[in-house]
Amino acid sequence: MTRPFRILGIQQIAIGGPDKLALKHLWVELLGLPVIGTYRSERENVDEDILSIAGVEVDLMEPIDPAKSPKVHEPRLNHLGLWVDDLAAAVAWLGAQGVRFTPGGIRKGAAGHDVCFIHPKGDATLPLSGEGVLIELVQAPPDVIARS
Repeated sequence: MTRPFRILGIQQIAIGGPDKLALKHLWVELLGLPVIGTYRSERENVDEDILSIAGVEVDLMEPIDPAKSPKVHEPRLNHLGLWVDDLAAAVAWLGAQGVRFTPGGIRKGAAGHDVCFIHPKGDATLPLSGEGVLIELVQAPPDVIARS
């Protein structure tokens, strides 16, 4: 089986909580990770701070409305982001293999890269999944591809 894409590395680790200030106290004030950006989306029910360590984002997320979905604070280790060299090819090929994606398809993510999420659970139509883990596939920019 020839895979038409490569996974190049970890792009991000996303951590959710009901109170982003508590997360920020730990990750920014105590551990010293720098804040490199912010992102807020009513549609995605998220208010986040974007941190960085050794080129990997650590996204601290809280829900705008805890009663609405997606519940970015459940589970606390919300998702893992992976750099991929050809996102469109990856989504097409994985979908043809029976992988279930979350609704929304390929779209712009918080950091401005195209993204798509592998659903944590399969279903009767698309049985393959992230095996309980939400996985974000992130289109790698040219410099990340060149380093790999």
